[in-house]
Amino acid sequence: MILKNPEKFMAYLFEVAWILPSVAIPVAVITAVVLTAFAVGLRVPDVAGRIDPQAITVTEPFDEPGLRELAPGKYQATMIAQVFLFTPNEIEVPAGSEVTFVLTSRDVIHGFKIVGTSVNMMVVPGQISKLTVRFDRPGEYLIVCHEYCGSGHHVMSGKVIVY
Repeated sequence: MILKNPEKFMAYLFEVAWILPSVAIPVAVITAVVLTAFAVGLRVPDVAGRIDPQAITVTEPFDEPGLRELAPGKYQATMIAQVFLFTPNEIEVPAGSEVTFVLTSRDVIHGFKIVGTSVNMMVVPGQISKLTVRFDRPGEYLIVCHEYCGSGHHVMSGKVIVY
């Protein structure tokens, strides 16, 4: 087969070479998001509600922050982030426990990441953030603030002790 106009054919090939990635990249991204959400089980933290940051100390469940056992093996950790600490900054749960973290901020935007787990969320004043994670292996899991919150940001940490 002899091409009548080889320049047009080359232009067509270049056009296809640009169109295919522009279709393949969005398809790959959507596939990765669906696989992450359903197959791997990673989820975006829930916004569980709103709260007046000035009324944290008189609003449930933040009036008594800490760890509560809801059922055998299921806990709720109610925590408050503030410059430059988490309250409480240490919790202990048995291995195999499912812990729902319920957080809010008293002052500025903070981050809440538990190293070695999928817990990673922002803690915004006036917003209640909620995320559930299961701790299967014993150990100490470091909690860090990953949003710069001021000059003492680097000391804002805590830990989850799984025994």
